[in-house]
Amino acid sequence: MITTSGLTKVYQSRGREVTALDGVDLHVREGEVYGVIGQSGAGKSSLIRCINLLERPTSGTVTVAGQDLTALAGRGHRAGKELREARSRIGMVFQHFNLLASRTVQANIELPLEILGVPGRDRSRKVLELLDLVGLADKAKAYPGQLSGGQKQRVGIARALAGDPKVLLSDEATSALDPETTRSILQLLRDLNQQLGLTVLLITHEMDVVKTICDSAALMQKGRIVESGTVGELLATPGSELAHELFPVGGAASGPDSTVVDVTFHGDAAGRPVISQLSRTYNIDISILGAAMDTVGGKQIGRMRIELPGRFEENVVPIGFLREQGLQAEVVENDVTAIPVQTPAPLTKEVAK
Repeated sequence: MITTSGLTKVYQSRGREVTALDGVDLHVREGEVYGVIGQSGAGKSSLIRCINLLERPTSGTVTVAGQDLTALAGRGHRAGKELREARSRIGMVFQHFNLLASRTVQANIELPLEILGVPGRDRSRKVLELLDLVGLADKAKAYPGQLSGGQKQRVGIARALAGDPKVLLSDEATSALDPETTRSILQLLRDLNQQLGLTVLLITHEMDVVKTICDSAALMQKGRIVESGTVGELLATPGSELAHELFPVGGAASGPDSTVVDVTFHGDAAGRPVISQLSRTYNIDISILGAAMDTVGGKQIGRMRIELPGRFEENVVPIGFLREQGLQAEVVENDVTAIPVQTPAPLTKEVAK
């Protein structure tokens, strides 16, 4: 649904060039909720504004629903009209709501429909449908100043949906909200994703947002995407920065004669007592240095940092046992180079004989 290829954005600032996007390749599948996460200055806002061409890329392409938007960014009248039509199929939700204080809730939501030339009666019917969809059916005549932050954002979401978009872009839509309101807005976005088949691309600096509703995610640093994939794939990837950020676990080895391992639980393995089985099977004492568990995409996923007695060489077999149980086991602290332990291939019948 959304593809960027070699996307670059360079700004001129005080006589020097600042590269906000440096060759970004992004692929968002139809119908998924995709999160782009990174610290301030990573290029997230530039990316999302280039996707709907609120900012024109310096180079590269942006394709949405099979249409190359960068090819429509010419100066010609026809190209400009086609770009406006393409933008009308991309909804945008902003961090600070951007509602017009002098307009009622209904009039705010009607604004994009007015621009599109939709007749008044049709506008009113559409707005009432949208208000019901976002849970504000009784607020049509209210003004923004009479609403809470969460209600304002729901109005912003309804306005973004007025043109029946295929794609919804969310620019830090929950960062100005309290935790409880954030959860309700995220649940609304997930509901809209499922009910309308809407593809949602959101940018955020909050890991909880990714854990709560994202099917896939990308980590941005210094204008580049350094990791991307489904949340499940990322959690199963040795050395993944996103996995470590999503489920942070602390703790260091108690001494040089021990091995520290990060274990990632997902799928059926998350509900089985694998660590206690490991302890009984090999008659070893295991220290749990830290753990984090949560529900992602309706499935229990988590990470645990454990300490095994003895050096790395003495623990190859126990670590292999963990991997055989469907867990990701990654050595993170020992006296040799830390590498993911690969489980040997199972013996064939002939070899076993």
